Amino acid sequence: QRGFISASGCSENLKLFQILVRCAKQEHRHLGVVIVDIAKAFDTVSHHHIIAGLVQRGVDPHVVQLINEMYRDVTTYII
Repeated sequence: QRGFISASGCSENLKLFQILVRCAKQEHRHLGVVIVDIAKAFDTVSHHHIIAGLVQRGVDPHVVQLINEMYRDVTTYII
């Protein structure tokens, strides 16, 4: 998540991703990655409709549950 941050979010996120992949390879570990880029979706579309769309499209139930739990009872304050 890089909203409201005056930094190069893409390059920082890419560097973090490269580090994660390198560490997983070095330690011979499995690495699962989910990249979600839904611009303004959680501002303009009901969370219920997004979750229903993921389920309808056959997204893994564990991923749906993770996304659902991330946005359950969330309040954001911009100071």
